[in-house]
Amino acid sequence: MNGQPLPELVSYIESLPEPRILVDLDYRVLAANKAYRDAYSPRESVVGRHCYEVSHHYSLPCDEAGESCPRRQALQSRRTEHVLHLHHTPRGDEHVQVELSPVRDASGEIRFFVELMQSLPTARATSSAEGLIGRSAVFRSMLELVSRVAPTDTSVLLLGDTGTGKEMVARMIHGSSPRAGAPFVAVDCSGLTETLFESELFGHEKGAFTGATQRKLGLVEAASGGTLFLDEVGDIPLAQQVKLLRLIESNSYRRVGGVTPLRADFRLVAATHRNLKQMVRDGGFRSDLYYRISAFPVTVPPLRDRRDDIPLLAESLLARLRPGRQFELSAAAQRALAAYDYPGNVRELRNIVERASLLTGQARIGLEHLPPEVVAAVQGRPSAPVRVAPPPALRSVERDALERALDDYRGNRRELALALGLSERTLYRKLREHGLSQRPLGKDE
Repeated sequence: MNGQPLPELVSYIESLPEPRILVDLDYRVLAANKAYRDAYSPRESVVGRHCYEVSHHYSLPCDEAGESCPRRQALQSRRTEHVLHLHHTPRGDEHVQVELSPVRDASGEIRFFVELMQSLPTARATSSAEGLIGRSAVFRSMLELVSRVAPTDTSVLLLGDTGTGKEMVARMIHGSSPRAGAPFVAVDCSGLTETLFESELFGHEKGAFTGATQRKLGLVEAASGGTLFLDEVGDIPLAQQVKLLRLIESNSYRRVGGVTPLRADFRLVAATHRNLKQMVRDGGFRSDLYYRISAFPVTVPPLRDRRDDIPLLAESLLARLRPGRQFELSAAAQRALAAYDYPGNVRELRNIVERASLLTGQARIGLEHLPPEVVAAVQGRPSAPVRVAPPPALRSVERDALERALDDYRGNRRELALALGLSERTLYRKLREHGLSQRPLGKDE
């Protein structure tokens, strides 16, 4: 095999359903199949260009630009290698799992590489998925773990603070797994009392207890063939943990009031904001259950650990919350947002930018549109005494913003107060100040 690929090899790649390219030892793309062209380059050919130029818009190879390079690893190991990269696509930047396989000639020397590229579901760097957007090292490390475990059937334990997007990650794992075509069933364990736990999870037969007027299918049965996501698994009462353990170990269960054992077929993903190891030491969580659900732990990083992602997240959230309008964050606003610690994580950032979008009367969001505690973070002062008073020139801007917001919420002041992060009393005071208190009320007021 010389420097040109055999026609049979090019034909084979073209026949494959997944996006693949053929690359030589000089990083040059020699062939790209239809699946690749459709997904990553529908308007222009990539043949003859360097792979790093196509995928990253780099002028030098990935490993020389600070990226991990599967090509170098494959040359050393002489085996298929995997890596997670951020690729430019027609849909924006996407996190893509790259599988690179070496192709040898008759003498055993590596001559070419075949690259398989698969975008992670809902993990685009510019998508509208809350929290699953970013380029920071800690975020990409998390995605790398997710991309490794997703195609398997291994149980996953997602660890992270409230609001970090653990359910989004769970859905990504499901969407990247062989079970993607089956149901994804989320169970909020914090909302299940001891009496409801078995009935909700396993279902019940007619007449099993007072009020059971008909058979009810449980969430385990609803997740058959798919993924069962147990959110806040650390909140499951100790007495009920043994029943969950029995389900996981035996892959079988009975409906409440039933005698026939039913087979369970699901992939388990659990999540918690609690320290389960400490709960095990304190006797609040069973050690045997912990080791069953924590085969592959993944920490979902808090927003304070991925500050580089905050401007990108804020812009994406604004585009999602206020479609059709373009907003620009001032440099001061960006610094303040990046300095704040976000105890509520991405969920809190979402509320902050939605409130700012309602307060600004123009496309630019400035420091004056952010909550006092966010401004205090960049000013380095305690948040309690800080008050950002808008200059007089902004009174008309605030009035216009409130008037538009009332129209957006159709006069529903309760929902508007919630969106602005204000109490209803404060909202009424502002409306009176601007002569808007007589606007029509919403239907539910």
